[in-house]
Amino acid sequence: MIKLDGVSFRYEGGQKFALSDINLSIGRGEFVGVIGSAGAGKTTLTRVLSGVVPHVRRGDFYGSAMIDGRDTVQTAPAELAATIGCVFQDIESQFVTTMVEDEVLYALENFDIPRDEIKGRVDQVLRDMGVTELRDRPLASLSGGQKQKVILATIFALAPDVIVLDEPTGELDPQSSAQVFDLLSDMRAKRGTTIVIVEQKIMMLCQHADRLIVMDQGGVVLDGPVRSLLERPDRLYELGVNCPRATTLAADMRKRGFTIAAVPVTVSEAEAMVREAIS
Repeated sequence: MIKLDGVSFRYEGGQKFALSDINLSIGRGEFVGVIGSAGAGKTTLTRVLSGVVPHVRRGDFYGSAMIDGRDTVQTAPAELAATIGCVFQDIESQFVTTMVEDEVLYALENFDIPRDEIKGRVDQVLRDMGVTELRDRPLASLSGGQKQKVILATIFALAPDVIVLDEPTGELDPQSSAQVFDLLSDMRAKRGTTIVIVEQKIMMLCQHADRLIVMDQGGVVLDGPVRSLLERPDRLYELGVNCPRATTLAADMRKRGFTIAAVPVTVSEAEAMVREAIS
């Protein structure tokens, strides 16, 4: 579904490459988390996947980025948008209308969704995101978290084959964040949607993703199954990545001589680990 070969990119006027020799393959239906310290290249990677780089954010681009067999350099972002839905950190710049319902409708109408499906999709996605009561509100009147929910609703309503999200829960409370992750996992399970998400809420990410990509200084330095990477907490800390508390607890217990068979990811797994260790 996604294949990057030797992708390097330097923004126009920049001195350093934001991405350097990225080789990456993501299959259909994978749920992939992208993590790393500030400036590691995570946002630029999402821009490459969406075609924003190099069509909108220009610069020196090398290598090839393919999305579902189409070269992102040779394909306009508007064409890629039929396959890949993206939400970036700058929410305000992504709105194209002034009202909540119109924003969701705009996306559906522009991608020729049958008219008899549109109302049902709008109703469903607003309900799923918990923003039905905002339907007739001006976007300018919403809080940051509410705006984040609305822009996510526009992407979920389209149900694209690939969803790329750059810190989509940054302004959401824990309950709303969990809601977003549950919706993503549901889309992946029911439709085979490929998910690529940059996220700071590492514990929540690890509970849903099957694979983590760790970036540093524009390159991919670690790439593998979630539990496999969490077995290396010291290396993750070196790269500026905070591990889930359950993982940190497991590492501390091992240092104290406890035998821990598998690194826990969830709170319930951590509880079971502790109970077994002290029994």
